[in-house]
Amino acid sequence: MKREWDLLHTPGPTPVPPSVERAMNQPMIGHRGQKCKDLLKEIAPRLKPLFGTSEDVLILSGSGTSALEAAVVNATRPGDEVIVVVAGAFGDRFAKICETYELKVHRIEVEWGEAVDVERVESTLQAFENTKAVFLTHCETSTGVIHPVEEIALRVKEISQALVVVDGVSSIGGVEINMDRSGIDFVVTGSQKAMMLPPGLAFAAVSKYGWEVVEQNDRPRFYLDLRSYRNRLGEGQTPFTPPLSLLFGLSEVLNLLDEEGLKNVYHRHQLMKGMTREAFKALNLPLLVSEEAASATVTSVKPNTFQAEDLRKMAREEFGLILAGGQKHMKGQVFRVGHMGYCRSSQVLQYIGILEIILKRLGHDFTSGAGVAAAQEAYLEIIKEVQEC
Repeated sequence: MKREWDLLHTPGPTPVPPSVERAMNQPMIGHRGQKCKDLLKEIAPRLKPLFGTSEDVLILSGSGTSALEAAVVNATRPGDEVIVVVAGAFGDRFAKICETYELKVHRIEVEWGEAVDVERVESTLQAFENTKAVFLTHCETSTGVIHPVEEIALRVKEISQALVVVDGVSSIGGVEINMDRSGIDFVVTGSQKAMMLPPGLAFAAVSKYGWEVVEQNDRPRFYLDLRSYRNRLGEGQTPFTPPLSLLFGLSEVLNLLDEEGLKNVYHRHQLMKGMTREAFKALNLPLLVSEEAASATVTSVKPNTFQAEDLRKMAREEFGLILAGGQKHMKGQVFRVGHMGYCRSSQVLQYIGILEIILKRLGHDFTSGAGVAAAQEAYLEIIKEVQEC
């Protein structure tokens, strides 16, 4: 039977709200005209609360990886020593970008599914006193781990002059972060995850200290030169042609976030995380990540009674439920459920109910209805806690 739509629950891309889709269908405008200038001037200041900064948030045309590369090329020079925390596929990507740009990379290798210890970053930084930057991943999408980047940044700033650079691609818009409070120097993200847009936009926020380093950096760069984005933003412009339809959509995304309130947005993501994890526990599914290290935007399961790819295939073919698989050495070993952006608790109940049917078909041992019941109980408990606060 032909499906006209899927139930998309990967950790990116994520579903786009209907009002955002409508906004993106507006007639095209000139990217150097007054309408575009007005649009950018309306959008730009409204991005700052998502990053917890009073500094400008720059808008780039590109994927999240382009923003990672922009951070590297603007913050460092060839030969610089840097520390990169590698706890999954995207920490590894950050390290590879650094190596491509001829940096001396000291990797902190962390077991996939675990968060890095602040003390380990501190001891590594003390061992390599010439370190110019520490690269961190806020939410490691490949595992569903949230790293304590603010705590790490505070410690780094206590003992060094190193920059703190954070990949926030699968966290910004779903998990609170405060650059100014913690001393983080760069936070970058992309449009296709908790920001509720199609792929194609990237964002970069830079601290005052970060800008000092960027301005003094004599490394050649062109398309990813953040100085040009900053200079043109003050004019209501971008240095190169922007994806205008995505800018229309971004304006509506910011309307939706404002209507809900960021505090409520973050509570909603914590609620979906709690419901999902409690449901999987009740279904006797082994969670890859501990409660303390679990992300609010994606949950990973490492099953031991069936093949993860069999579950994904049945979910896709029979129900149109699209889940993500494992990456690199975890390929085929885990499945990942995205619960971020345009998603709410009702969808959690939906995908848990679907997964119960599939688990029965796969011969997995659990009590029918236990997952949905656990998700319901988690919902009631978390809502009660929020109300009492």
